[in-house]
Amino acid sequence: MEPLIINVKSPRSLRQKALIEMDAGKFERLAANLGLFNSEFLKSLDQAEKDCHAGKIRKIKSLKELKK
Repeated sequence: MEPLIINVKSPRSLRQKALIEMDAGKFERLAANLGLFNSEFLKSLDQAEKDCHAGKIRKIKSLKELKK
């Protein structure tokens, strides 16, 4: 198993933002190890993919369009 290496570019002060870079595979592994992929979330992803393939989606330019 490949080790999980996360590069953190930290500013001088810890009170500021830090930039964390990792590839998608490592992010998925980290999320799985933290338990972020529960069954309800995975079911919602499956449904979203089905909706996408069925053409039930529309592109929006702003979140304000969702109120219409």
